[in-house]
Amino acid sequence: MRQGSALAPFRYPAFRSLWGATIVSNFGGMVQAVGAAWMMTQLTHSATLIALVQASNTLPIMLFALLSGALADLFDRRRLMLIALAVMTIMSVALAVLTYMGGVRPWSLLIFTFAIGLGQAIYNPPWQASMGDLVSREDLPSAVTLNSVGFNLMRSVGPAIGGLITAGFGAAAAFAVNAASYAPLAVAMTRWSPPPRTARIAREPLGPALAAGLRYVALSPNLIRVLARAALFGVSAVSVLALLPLIARDHPGSGSLLLGLLLGCFGVGAILGAGLNPRIRKRLTNEQVVRIAFLGFSLSTLVLGLTDRVWLQGLALLPAGASWVLALSLFNVTVQLSTPRWVVARALALYQTATFGGMAAGAWIWGAIAGAHSVSTSLLVASGVLLFGAVVGLWLRQPEFGKRDLDPADLFREPALALDLRSRSGPIMVMVDYVIDQRDVPRFLALMAERRNIRRRDGARNWALLRDLEKPEQWSETYHIATWDEYIRHNLRRTKADAESAVLLRALHRGEGDPPVHRMIERHEVTPADDMPLVGKVQVPGT
Repeated sequence: MRQGSALAPFRYPAFRSLWGATIVSNFGGMVQAVGAAWMMTQLTHSATLIALVQASNTLPIMLFALLSGALADLFDRRRLMLIALAVMTIMSVALAVLTYMGGVRPWSLLIFTFAIGLGQAIYNPPWQASMGDLVSREDLPSAVTLNSVGFNLMRSVGPAIGGLITAGFGAAAAFAVNAASYAPLAVAMTRWSPPPRTARIAREPLGPALAAGLRYVALSPNLIRVLARAALFGVSAVSVLALLPLIARDHPGSGSLLLGLLLGCFGVGAILGAGLNPRIRKRLTNEQVVRIAFLGFSLSTLVLGLTDRVWLQGLALLPAGASWVLALSLFNVTVQLSTPRWVVARALALYQTATFGGMAAGAWIWGAIAGAHSVSTSLLVASGVLLFGAVVGLWLRQPEFGKRDLDPADLFREPALALDLRSRSGPIMVMVDYVIDQRDVPRFLALMAERRNIRRRDGARNWALLRDLEKPEQWSETYHIATWDEYIRHNLRRTKADAESAVLLRALHRGEGDPPVHRMIERHEVTPADDMPLVGKVQVPGT
């Protein structure tokens, strides 16, 4: 796939507007993070509780991202994001007021940061999935990178300013700045008019939608490899962000400003990594980029664990920030380009669940090790885990960006039925008959193996391939779908890339015309009550 230029997404007015507003919101988030982290160091000496500030931000994403992803695939994404912004604004205002009144304690601070993280968990999947609505597929990698650049641009300056605000005016002021930062994004979101999403059938229920997202990812080996490496990176790399407040606190005469400066060094490194990202991707495979990210972060963590000199720690955070962007932006783009639009928000949500779930677990693990031993020991162990993450690539190699066309095939036309079916009628059994020459059987079986995966991934159950014992040239593909609505939905999920296998199978078919398709409704009990009227006819009892 040919990628557009690094700045190509700025051609789109909606992207420009939302990107600029997102930068302001990111700035507020950085200020709030410094205020919360430093406030916790003043409320308690527990290394575990201090590290849990980072965990309380990421744990909600692990717990609720999939639900948000399913909602983003089913409902209006803009409305969902506006709800999330409202939640984060209300929680930030409440935290600022309670802090100003002196009513915040360690666990109440964690609860409020968790609540703000919950809003972020609701916001992230629809926002990431909306990239495909804001820019073309060609410009999608650049849009993801620019999002990362914007976030890390604020990471480079936000923490330092947040440290100054916290030192000069207190944590309550930092929380108030975060609350105000959501306003420009809310305004830009209300002015955006996303393309309308048309539906040919009723909206999928939430439960089956969640199951469909899990099923699609579980049956996509490339996505599984991405999620596994992302989780491992999250567990190990979060050690730096979780322990930086302790590193800053341990310096004589330190304050919130030092924490902000160290986080700023991490952000500067992230910006450098984002700037180098397009060049690196052109010259290296995805797996090589991921290994460099693991190794670079491992080296940074090693240096942080071995030195107590501030200038060396600041330098060590530069490659850590660059590695952070290289890894996470590549994981994100790979998921987006490997997933069709009907399930992209759920796939991104599962990616975020793996990544931020790893971060939440890692923040607790590294904080516990630091409390039981030392911050240095915790960082050295994390460095070893990051090194292991690079070696894991020998078995869980990262896929290259998908080149398959995942746009809807739009070939399915609902057949005219002779029975009066309802949307919930079922179960439906489908049988497709083929006549295959013996010389073509190996090729046919290979295509059917691919077809089986496609069918199951799109919702089919009990898939089977049958061969006639008396006429061995006759084959039948069979599968089940729960309801008629699900059958239509199953066919509408077909992508242009998936349709290629159907074309190849039709080429092998030696019968007249296309392979015949039989659609049947199952009846496990034979009673008159199981009958249904014919379309356009009146059923006469007893006939």
